[in-house]
Amino acid sequence: MQYETIELGIDQGVATLALARPDRLNAFNVRMQDELFDALDRIESPQSGVRAVLLTGRGRGFCSGVDLTDRKPLPEGRKHDLGAALEAKNPLFSRLYRFPIPVVCAVNGVAAGMGVGLALACDIVIAARSASFVLAFSRIGLAPDCGVSFFLPRLIGLARANACSLLGERIAAERAEAWGLVWKTVDDDALAAESAALAARLATGPTRAYRLTAATLKEGVEASLETVLQREAEVQRELGYTADYAEGVQAFLEKRAARFTGA
Repeated sequence: MQYETIELGIDQGVATLALARPDRLNAFNVRMQDELFDALDRIESPQSGVRAVLLTGRGRGFCSGVDLTDRKPLPEGRKHDLGAALEAKNPLFSRLYRFPIPVVCAVNGVAAGMGVGLALACDIVIAARSASFVLAFSRIGLAPDCGVSFFLPRLIGLARANACSLLGERIAAERAEAWGLVWKTVDDDALAAESAALAARLATGPTRAYRLTAATLKEGVEASLETVLQREAEVQRELGYTADYAEGVQAFLEKRAARFTGA
């Protein structure tokens, strides 16, 4: 597959996988979804020689979430089935979370919505000091998805997860580190070098021990990611048909405050 929305490079056992739609702050679309699945297939192939993965974003953002301009218009009166859309995306998060090769995520700017889920599905997350995490689902009349409702309360606790999700407030990188959302923050100009060095270190380590360590730790904290992903799809399917969601998206596209009615 010829990649248009991501970049993949493999060198000395490290696969660098970069989201590459910088003009859209790496907003996620169907093409990116297909390309990420293909890239993970390549990386996991024994012939690749990959022993560690570095996931990051090109430009000034990591991932601004789902691209709301990417959906095809529907006939009047019909609405998008967000549950079905999520059911197509969900295997990506399960796969990344359970990937048999260590995955380092370097968050180089804003991670919003789905971008938060993508980062938190990785094994180790490093963030630039200027990076931030935004759970803006409620701003368009939706609830967290893409594994966020699985990862967030486990990492920062239910009280903080509730406040962040309901209010949609930005979490600055240093607060994210203090809360345990990410492993550590580094100066912006050091992010690329530090994350690459960490991936290189993992690539020279005991691969099998890493795989079993990660699997055991996850077994110790999870109820079931798949159960949560399915529940998220059910919730978004319901909310995707609401007037509030339609208004939230329209307000986002028109760059104005949404006028929610609860319908």
